[in-house]
Amino acid sequence: MSLNPFMLNNFASLDLNSVSAYDFELPKHLVAQHPTSIRSHSRLLDGRGKSAVDLQFNQLPSLLNAGDLMVFNNTQVMKARLYGEKVSGGKLELLIERILALEPGKQKQQEYRVVAHMKVSKKPRPGETIKLCGVASAVIIGRWPEEDGPLYLLSLDTDPYELMQKHGHVPLPPYVEHSDDAQDELRYQSIFAKHLGAVAAPTASLHFDSELLLELSKSGIRFAQLTLHIGAGTFQPVKTDNINNHIMHSEWYCIPQETVQAIKDCQSRGSRVIAVGTTCVRTLESWASSAQLTGETQIFIRPGFEFKVVDLMITNFHLPKSTLLMLVSAFTSQPHIMHLYQHAVQAGYRFFSYGDAMLLERQKIN
Repeated sequence: MSLNPFMLNNFASLDLNSVSAYDFELPKHLVAQHPTSIRSHSRLLDGRGKSAVDLQFNQLPSLLNAGDLMVFNNTQVMKARLYGEKVSGGKLELLIERILALEPGKQKQQEYRVVAHMKVSKKPRPGETIKLCGVASAVIIGRWPEEDGPLYLLSLDTDPYELMQKHGHVPLPPYVEHSDDAQDELRYQSIFAKHLGAVAAPTASLHFDSELLLELSKSGIRFAQLTLHIGAGTFQPVKTDNINNHIMHSEWYCIPQETVQAIKDCQSRGSRVIAVGTTCVRTLESWASSAQLTGETQIFIRPGFEFKVVDLMITNFHLPKSTLLMLVSAFTSQPHIMHLYQHAVQAGYRFFSYGDAMLLERQKIN
């Protein structure tokens, strides 16, 4: 039986290195299957104080100060789910995680290399060919990133971007139970989407529409953008008892120089940096730790982490035992997060990607 922090009176007695400290039970009906009819008409739980405050997301401008800087992730979700079959006829499902740059002189002409998850009854071996969407072929090169890695490295005979655009499906999260449709193609994508490469949406951004951005701008809020291509590993629960033994998935990010300058200007005028989503938090804090504006990050933010950039965070509600739940617990404290989640369950908030949002403030360490 899982340990449920909602049922505990003494949060301080929990071992925050134990995965059980980040477990909770969620009624199935609270897992949002569809977005709200209007992006900014979702609910917002203001979790900055000791007590939760129930609001609507379009009330956000009243909670911020003129001069605050809001940072968005402008990654674009690929239609990364492809269906195909082995030569033997066995059906398979491919989820393209990333498209690798070609190495000059090492690839044949018209060869494209991708890294992907694969669902199939019997795993194909290196050298085997699979058919995709009835129009393309791929050869299994091996596992990735190591011989026993969780992903597959494949060589395609077709441009993967064109293949996904014409034949791919929106890679809805595993807890969304319907097949993707036209609404998902539009709404499982933020209005900031610009750079193709993600297999999951930066869900905190899904609550923003042009009307809300206009109101924020009128309130004196500044805006900046960065890119982090979210991988499917974002949905994976931590399976080790001690969270310090968990190995994080890797994701590519890039922070433009103008965003760096905007952050410096914000801090110079004494205003606050607001990360829209955990992906922005991970990107900004990766940069603060490494001084690298672009590259791969495997940063694992958990209680004890020292934040250097982000002051406020807008985020959706996260999966039990997930690294994202540990991240928000590090940002404001595990007891406070569990208190907010308990309130959210009792108040009927909608959870996960298509669900509602919360506003958090970084816990000050004296």
